Amino acid sequence: AMIILLNSILPIFLLGLSESIASLTLVEKFYSTQKFNILRVVIISLPVLVLLTWWAAFGNLGDIFLQLDTWQKLPPPWLQTPHLGNLNFFLPTLLMLATVWLIMGVSPQPINYSKLGIIGILLLVTGRYLLWRTLCTLSFDNFLNGFVSVGLLVLELFLLFNNTIQLFLLVLFPSKQREVDKLNEAVASGKYQPSVDILIPTYNEPEFILRRTIIGCKSLNYRHKKIYLLDDGRRESMRQLALELGCYYITRSNNSHAKAGNINHALPRTSGELIVVFDADFVPNRNFLQRTVGFFQDRKVALVQTPQSFYNIDPIARNLGLGNRITSEEELFYRHIQPIRDAAGSLVCCGTSFVMRRSALLEVGGFCTESITEDYYTGVRLSASGYELVYLNEKLSAGLAAENIAGYITQRLRWCRGCLQGLFLDSNPLTIPGLKPLQRLAHLDGLLYWFTCFSRIGFLLVPLAYGILGAIPLRANAEGILYFFIPYYLVSIFIFTWLNRQSRNFFLSDVYAVLLCFPLALTIIQTIRAPFEKGFKVTPKGIESNCFNFNCKLAMPLLILFGATTVSLLWSIRNYLLAPHLVPIIDIGLGWTWSVYNLIVIGISILMLIDAPNYDSEPWFDLRETVKVAIAGKTFWGRTTMISLSGAKVKFNCSLPNYGDEEVDLKMVIHKKNLPLCGKLISVNQKDDSTLAQIKFSLSDIGIQWRLIELLYCRPGQWKYPKTPTEIRMIWLLLKSLFVPKFLFDKHYQPNFLEVSQPQISPPN
Repeated sequence: AMIILLNSILPIFLLGLSESIASLTLVEKFYSTQKFNILRVVIISLPVLVLLTWWAAFGNLGDIFLQLDTWQKLPPPWLQTPHLGNLNFFLPTLLMLATVWLIMGVSPQPINYSKLGIIGILLLVTGRYLLWRTLCTLSFDNFLNGFVSVGLLVLELFLLFNNTIQLFLLVLFPSKQREVDKLNEAVASGKYQPSVDILIPTYNEPEFILRRTIIGCKSLNYRHKKIYLLDDGRRESMRQLALELGCYYITRSNNSHAKAGNINHALPRTSGELIVVFDADFVPNRNFLQRTVGFFQDRKVALVQTPQSFYNIDPIARNLGLGNRITSEEELFYRHIQPIRDAAGSLVCCGTSFVMRRSALLEVGGFCTESITEDYYTGVRLSASGYELVYLNEKLSAGLAAENIAGYITQRLRWCRGCLQGLFLDSNPLTIPGLKPLQRLAHLDGLLYWFTCFSRIGFLLVPLAYGILGAIPLRANAEGILYFFIPYYLVSIFIFTWLNRQSRNFFLSDVYAVLLCFPLALTIIQTIRAPFEKGFKVTPKGIESNCFNFNCKLAMPLLILFGATTVSLLWSIRNYLLAPHLVPIIDIGLGWTWSVYNLIVIGISILMLIDAPNYDSEPWFDLRETVKVAIAGKTFWGRTTMISLSGAKVKFNCSLPNYGDEEVDLKMVIHKKNLPLCGKLISVNQKDDSTLAQIKFSLSDIGIQWRLIELLYCRPGQWKYPKTPTEIRMIWLLLKSLFVPKFLFDKHYQPNFLEVSQPQISPPN
């Protein structure tokens, strides 16, 4: 299994090398015509040729392994482990952890000097660990141990190499502080207000989703704007919706190049100096343009990208029953990765919630149509043309996260396929003329990220080599592990959340990696084999379901691996009980610990693939507003606990009349906003001196619906920057989800509602 993995990873590096060679003028023409045929032959045959050459050159691998094994057993004196009883044994670990704790205590948020100190300590313990790992722990007792041991080391080195690039960029390029307020003075005063075209591409999204997006765009506080609905579905209902809400409607006769083609088709039919793109489900805050347009006073700025936020619970949190207690996966990218990329001049355009200069876009030929990640490679072209891309780290819009786990994984696979397609394009960020070396390095980090799935698969397979094959890929004693590995591991965990600004946990990241590793690996292989075989696939939106659903096809590799790991662990235990003297206890402990850890993360990943019910397609918000409710001629004052476009839950500090099961008509006014709403009283839950009532709205008036959408979706500053739980808390939540799964213990599970920042509300006079 490890040999197969090695032969899978090597072609990836050969592919990147071949792309770099292709940029040379002397072979460019030949390469462009023969690229695919030659490349396929190379990536298949070269690993085999390397192994055959090695064998022919050295003859007997056993002699080589014997020499390497001798070197591993005689490490340099400075790598020899102190005795466990030595008082100084734990001193380096304690000093490093204490220093990390002190720096993080003095600087709760990463700043330039604290980042430098923390990353310096991390590189120190990492280098110390790697020296020990490469010179003292490899096992060459036999052919199987040698290959598995070297294979595991290669996978570790690849993962560490990718992480080191990111740390290098994090230290070299401090995050830019944007003077947004100063830039926007000219916009607020009217001195600088260029014309803006807002483009909303759509294909098959439901009308109710597009309605709130268009209303959000119409509510933007900006005079010189036009809104265009770009309908690739050619639906009459969309034409009528555009007419009803007062925006322009554009369609075309075909769907060539999907979203990129849709936008390019609209460019000659619009005329604004700036172009804003919102996906069909993204609703902007009223101040979106006020906060972004000012950057374009600098003629070098071609793009301003803002973060993506979401007004529904992401499917992983919902399926695990964790609601708002964990952050969505995107938080890491928009709060940690994007600022690094921005500082390095290699910002990623993310396809929605961005503003672009029309003249710059036309200069690079419009949106890139060769890749299904047209936004990313359009940004690469702009950077290569000398334009500046700006990242404004303010949440100014929100959209729908994927609403089931299949849509979530499909979305990630599309991003992976689209990024790898760039290796076969003129827009390849590693070879396109005009980019600086450090910009290419940042893009390389993003491309290599997708290949880390092979390392994760290898880490899942290694315990099988322990238990089933009897291989020993890691030879170490307890003192070595405590002295070299534990400091590296603890420091990595300790600083992980701090470095990414409380956006992600170490252990949750590992679970995400396990969930995606097999689909990503298959997608990478398919993309390298046939880069443009599959087209764009829209993530489904507006989904409702009233039952749990198990994604069996996606879970199959994990189920097989879970079963194999369990058998391997039991077999290893059986062998140890029969002959405990044959295997060192440290090898048994490593194999068993690794197997148990893998079983836990695989089990949690499988639970993520059980979609929880989603009873209401309208997101609910934890929004507290004082309301006056009139029922059957009587008036009651209450306060909303939850509210959506479909209804509200209201708490009254008094008893309501008992209406039985009858749905009673009522009128409700949101006091502070003077917003009247009609509806029905659905249920009443009496508790002591208070009452919790559920109300269903009847929004027949477009003006009322408009105002309610503005209240729920468009308030400036309403989208939070949530903090992830501590590592210990996260482990507890994940284990609780594993051993008390919602699909067994809560058949009527409804996920937590979305929390948003609360406005200041005064009680009624």
